[in-house]
Amino acid sequence: MRVVIAEDSVLLRAGLVEILEKFGIEVAAAAPDADALLKAVEEHQPDLAIVDVRMPPTFTDEGLRAALVLRRNTPPVKVLVLSQYVEERYATELLSEQTSGVGYLLKDRVADVREFVDALKRVADGGTALDPEVVAQLLVRRRNDPLDRLTRREKEVLALMAEGKSNAGIAAALVVSDSAVAKHINNIFTKLDLTESPDNDHRRVMAVLRYLNTGAGSEP
Repeated sequence: MRVVIAEDSVLLRAGLVEILEKFGIEVAAAAPDADALLKAVEEHQPDLAIVDVRMPPTFTDEGLRAALVLRRNTPPVKVLVLSQYVEERYATELLSEQTSGVGYLLKDRVADVREFVDALKRVADGGTALDPEVVAQLLVRRRNDPLDRLTRREKEVLALMAEGKSNAGIAAALVVSDSAVAKHINNIFTKLDLTESPDNDHRRVMAVLRYLNTGAGSEP
């Protein structure tokens, strides 16, 4: 697995490189800004790009806008956003345009390095990794949200699905049976109008991203 990192902080950039290399992940390039990121991805064709949100020159949303460019490539580049912030406008675009190979984690909420590395691998393999806080902040301003159809427990299950947890992982987190989790997930699929598909993993991703797409691009 080869990655490109975009992080303006020298210390954080060096720390990420060291951590990833310890887990056998090749860091093809470590860029200090969005322009250098785009050039590095074009040169090295990595399996995944790890992107900070706020980078030079304005330190607002350069990283997310670069991530959108990468996601619109042919084929799309798999991207994991790693930030201290949830930038609603571009984050919604990022998470609603593609249903695989995308993640958004908050730096301050990454508590376990191994789980972080697992999230990277999941995104590189075409899955998703969304921090529940990211989901919550994006949803709070959405209108006519299909999430309103879900019960409190179904929302909890969906939040754990967004983290990329398996049925067994969700059952352990909520201290319920595997069959109860399966029932909740089927209810979620039904309420979000996700028809049956032989690709159940695709439906799981669509369940997480479908409601993020509700009202996408509209002003709060």
